Formats: sequence, C-alpha cells, structure tokens
Amino acid sequence: MLKWTRFNILSVTLGFAFLYLPIVLLVIFSFNESKLVTVWGGFSTRWYVSLMSNQALLDAAWVTLRVGLLSATLATIFGTMAALTLVRYTRFRGRMLFSGMVYAPLVMPEVITGLSLLLLFVAIGLDRGFWTITLAHTTLTMCFVAVVVQSRLLSFDHSIEEAAQDLGAPPVRTFFEITLPIIAPAVLSGWILAFTLSLDDLVIASFTSGPGATTLPMRIYSQVRLGVTPEINAVCTILIGIVAVGVICASIITKRRETQRQRDERAAAAGA
Repeated sequence: MLKWTRFNILSVTLGFAFLYLPIVLLVIFSFNESKLVTVWGGFSTRWYVSLMSNQALLDAAWVTLRVGLLSATLATIFGTMAALTLVRYTRFRGRMLFSGMVYAPLVMPEVITGLSLLLLFVAIGLDRGFWTITLAHTTLTMCFVAVVVQSRLLSFDHSIEEAAQDLGAPPVRTFFEITLPIIAPAVLSGWILAFTLSLDDLVIASFTSGPGATTLPMRIYSQVRLGVTPEINAVCTILIGIVAVGVICASIITKRRETQRQRDERAAAAGA
C-alpha cells in the first residue's frame, strides 16, 4: 500500500496545480470587468455579452461544432468497423498493413499528417474548406476510436452472439441487437474522444482549411498573436464547460450501462 508522505502530497499538489491552476485562472478572469486580462477590475459578465456580438468568433465556433459532430460520427463508424475487423478476423492477407495504417495517425506528427492531406487534396483537385477539414479530422480521430472499441471487443463474451445465432438471428441483426448495445459504452467514449480531438485541433485544420472555413482554434490563435482579449477567456471558458459536461454525461451513461449489464448477467446466472 502506498504511504502518503509529505513529499508525495507535495508532489501531487504541485502536479495538479501545474495542470489545472492556469485553467482556473482563465475561468476566473473571463468574468473580469477590466479590459486588461491580467488586472482584476471586479466581477462582470460583460465579455460573455460582447462575445455574442462577435460574429467572427461565432462563425468559427459554428464551423468547429459542425466539423466536430460530423467527423466524430464518421470516425466512430469507421473506427468501430476497423476494430471489429482486427479483432474478429485475425487472419487475412494484408492484415499487418491494415493494422499499421489504422494506427499510423497515433504516432505520426500532426504536421506530417496535415501536409500529406494537403498534398492529397491539391492532387485530386478538391477545394479546401469545410469538407476537407472534416475528412482530415475523420482520418486523425478514427484510430483513437478503433483503439477504444478494440479494447472492449477483446474482453467480449462471444457465447452471447453464438447463442443469438443459434436461435436464428442473422449476423447483422445479432450485431445491432446484441453486440452493439454491449460495446455501446466504448463506442460512446470513442465518439466523445474524437469530438474533443476535433475541437482541439489546430495544426491539421490550418493545413486543410480554406476560405469561409476557419475553425475556432484557428481564430483564437490568430487573435492571441495580437494580444489576449477578455472575449478569448470567455469563449475558452464556454469550451471548458461544454467538454466538462460532455465527459460527466458520458461517465454517468457508461456507469449506468455497466451497472445494468452486471444486473442482467446476475439475473441470467440466477435463472440458469
């Protein structure tokens, strides 16, 4: 058992302070009355009101939200399919190459990925904009979904699927009514992870964006270079709140599903 010494407590405290104290300060100063972001002038929500009239930031936020929702959904579909292929079909020609291509974005620098996608879009004559960012984010986040779903499939009880098929259920119906509900927490976690990565991405979006498709991180970065404004603190606080609520909701849903699954398993064992 780990013994909590003063050194351990101090190390943990400093570590958490290093990680979260800047975020706490950002949230606090988003309610600052003063125009100077480093000088406290009293509590106020004026910058949130001002943010609502900043059309450039609102347009960038809308583009980011649409890209995140669409790319996360596509990445979840393709990532789940890739995970099923890697787990269920262990022997087929080109499996090693397929596995390497799925996991390559995990270790590939984002600069290389962004430049490669840029050259691809230019080569095929695809105008850069909303769809190129969506395709790029789907490519980036699909591998993360595959890893999450694959970890759940490795511990999956195949006897449940076999029982459903023995009772006459075709493979497609077995997947949607048996397999998918069981792995749903992993699929949902993968979707949230993909959506968060899409919201956070700056490098790849910078390579693949075009006129009229500026994401929120790109807009924030371009304004920060000219100086941090209180509106930037406000929009970052809203993003932190959205991500925090999403993580909390996903944790609650996952916990409830896991509890329900354990109850069903106990009921099935008791009935047997």
